[in-house]
Amino acid sequence: MTGLFNALIGIPTVALGLYMYLLLSRSGPLGYFQLLYTPYGIMIGQCALVTPIIVSFATSALESVDPDLRTLAKTLGASGYQTDGVVLREAFWGVMLSIIAAFNRAFAELGVAMMLGGNIRNWTRVLTTAISLETARGEIALSIALSFILLGIVMSLSIAVNLARKPSR
Repeated sequence: MTGLFNALIGIPTVALGLYMYLLLSRSGPLGYFQLLYTPYGIMIGQCALVTPIIVSFATSALESVDPDLRTLAKTLGASGYQTDGVVLREAFWGVMLSIIAAFNRAFAELGVAMMLGGNIRNWTRVLTTAISLETARGEIALSIALSFILLGIVMSLSIAVNLARKPSR
């Protein structure tokens, strides 16, 4: 099962957007809920996009914890939940990496947002779809400004997490 999630990390966002569009469209199996071209539709698509990243990276981080740590915790009298907590604490930064990678992928993504949200002004337009729209309109300066905002948010979050990770001296 992990292999499937690893393979899904590289799914093209436009392809995922198409499949989700077919699911959410009026004639699709989830069309009854009328989620297409809504912020909720975008959220569902983004969740489908980032789930493989979180599962793959977090699984890898948890599997990299020394198995003897679990045995040691049990030997010292830890309950099942306490043992799991010890393992999770040991893999914390790897799990955090999975969350940050997922956020960055979703935040900077265009295909799913465009296919499921439709880029509707004041409703489903996000930074990436706005950059695409303004570039198509020839508003290159605005596109560049919006891209700096996008990059600034992603870089600031990544830097903040890296600073929090470093041990204090």
